[in-house]
Amino acid sequence: MRPLLLVDVDGVLNPFGRPEPGFRRYHCTIGPEAYTVHLDARHGTRLLELALATGAELAWATTWEHHANHWIAPRIGLPELPVVPMGPARDSELGEMFKTPHVAAYVEDRPFVWFDDQVRDEDERYLRERQGLDRFLLVCVDPVGGLTRQHLAMARRWLTLSGFSQGP
Repeated sequence: MRPLLLVDVDGVLNPFGRPEPGFRRYHCTIGPEAYTVHLDARHGTRLLELALATGAELAWATTWEHHANHWIAPRIGLPELPVVPMGPARDSELGEMFKTPHVAAYVEDRPFVWFDDQVRDEDERYLRERQGLDRFLLVCVDPVGGLTRQHLAMARRWLTLSGFSQGP
């Protein structure tokens, strides 16, 4: 069973702080809304390398949903990815964020790493206690700086030590 690498956009690939060198500004329109995003093409390369090295499958876990395939993926060199459907927000049971039940439903019993800027202890508790999941790693990304090599290394280490990795 291939593990999943779940990726959020805002705060992860699109940091909220002043972008570092290597980021490029894009303006995108989704329906009546206009957004400015800062993206670094190296993120796509690094995520693909991580997926290849570990045998994992990349998927979007973002409120951008399918718009991420249109606006984000081509700008950072990712192919079209599966999308975790966010559906309507549910009431929180343990203080988990609104995305967590949707992620749980999507992953079923597959192992996964989730890169998000809003995952907290409550989300981990929800996944373990309410969903019975135990093979996952939540990587809380600082939304000011976004995804770093250290986050990716943490995921690779966890996948390798947990025996899910096909790579060295």
